[in-house]
Amino acid sequence: MAYYYCRILGIQQAAYTPKSYNNIVMEKIAMKDKAEAYWKANVSLILKLLAIWFVVPFLGGIVFVDTLNQFSLGGYPLGFWIAQQGSIYMFVVLIFYYAKKMSDLDDEFAVGGE
Repeated sequence: MAYYYCRILGIQQAAYTPKSYNNIVMEKIAMKDKAEAYWKANVSLILKLLAIWFVVPFLGGIVFVDTLNQFSLGGYPLGFWIAQQGSIYMFVVLIFYYAKKMSDLDDEFAVGGE
């Protein structure tokens, strides 16, 4: 089995003793699993933030616009403001949130540069 992993990972088996070779193979497999978990967490975060960015302006600027227009923000109807400015502000807030969460994720998986 170790020989099979050696061929897949491109390790020269003759250069290592069986014990160290098995350790290297297991390390590479663990690193691959860690990278896959990191990528899965990253994609999950991105999809959640994109969903929030879509839902808030869609509901506030299109679906509930008549109800929200009863209130005003800065002299403009709230539904109009959410559709025009709110989605932009939401995007900027989500960018900062994403940067913070990715920093936490980098620390969790020990892949950050700092």
